[in-house]
Amino acid sequence: MSVFFKDIASDNPVREGDVEKVLAPLGLTTKAEESSEYERLLAAVHDCAERVLSLPDYQPAPDLSRYPRQNVRLPAEDEQKFGHAWAHRFLIKGSTLGGSMKGKSVCLKDCIAVAGVPQFFGSDAFPAWTPSTDATIVTRVLDEGADILGTATCEHFCNSTSSFTSAQGTVENPHATGYSAGGSTSGGAALVASATVDIALGTDQGGSIRVPASLCGCVGLKPTHGLVPYTGITSGDPIDDHAGPLARCVADVALCLDAIAGYDNIDGKSVGAGPNGTFKFSRTLSGSKRLDGVKVAVLREGIDHALVQSDVRSCVLAATRGLEQLGAVVDTVSIPCHVEGPSIWTIQQRLAGAMGILGRGYGQRGLHLTEFEEARLPWLDSNFQKLFPSTKNTIINGLYLIDKFPGLYSKTVNIRRQLRD
Repeated sequence: MSVFFKDIASDNPVREGDVEKVLAPLGLTTKAEESSEYERLLAAVHDCAERVLSLPDYQPAPDLSRYPRQNVRLPAEDEQKFGHAWAHRFLIKGSTLGGSMKGKSVCLKDCIAVAGVPQFFGSDAFPAWTPSTDATIVTRVLDEGADILGTATCEHFCNSTSSFTSAQGTVENPHATGYSAGGSTSGGAALVASATVDIALGTDQGGSIRVPASLCGCVGLKPTHGLVPYTGITSGDPIDDHAGPLARCVADVALCLDAIAGYDNIDGKSVGAGPNGTFKFSRTLSGSKRLDGVKVAVLREGIDHALVQSDVRSCVLAATRGLEQLGAVVDTVSIPCHVEGPSIWTIQQRLAGAMGILGRGYGQRGLHLTEFEEARLPWLDSNFQKLFPSTKNTIINGLYLIDKFPGLYSKTVNIRRQLRD
């Protein structure tokens, strides 16, 4: 342990008894003869915290001269789509030099930072916060010539795969009013499926790209973990954070993935990815014809699961027969531990999710969205009461698990690795 402050500031607020107050909620105590020493160490760390607080923040500066934000506004009634699919409307025109996405229109899930554009995060538990930076994937699609038309509604704290939990309003399925668009990238999926935009950038921790894409009838990709940097996007748990595209066709998904994939020298989860600009997914697609020699595995525990509807199972199996007709070798494989996936994911997400919501998520290397934390912390009961029940439940479950099952998070992380291996 190191202590870098020799002198304590004259206005330091740490007083006798504060050490005991810190330990009391955990049922811990200090020896009476040591209390004053810990009090002095606590005062030193308080001064250290004040010093860090006084320093200027360090976030990537957006190029507002090259990519100005035009006409940032709440959507007017006549421009709102499918209930409340839009969060904010604005225009950021892509690079005048063109690029692979020239002519494509894009919307962003309302958890992806755009400097100067307020973000709701699907909630009204705290006022909309305004980022001072752009997410890496925002800059990358602009650099490739795409135009960004606005942010799309996401579910409450991105904490639901339905489309009625956002405080900004329900998102209707674009094909059938009164039916779910899926979530939590609900607005983006509806806008893509209806051809209002070409591509949506979304996030996925447990189906939040894939579920709305499925329900709205478009293509949604959760990329390999770390392939796309998560820099400038509100986090659930870094273990599960994925950002990826939704589009009406596989070709546009591949085109967008080419643009956004690759390490950005910030997000520690992407350190193993190749450099941006070196991926050629779209070129691979354009040159593909038959699938001779390609092996495709169908997971028995996935397709035979009791929750899989029979018509969904039939569609998947029909697709595999189509792959076989193109020359692929399709085989059924078994991973018995897969059936434990829902329980493993639930425990890991409740524990990490609660800590993240409460502002106690640590250990992530990369960009932290300081303004977001300042806007929502500290938590008050008045804020908590505005949360959607599913978000309240995450906090309640997480705090219970921490109290009753210490160490369980570590076990879920280990068993997840067993599934991968």
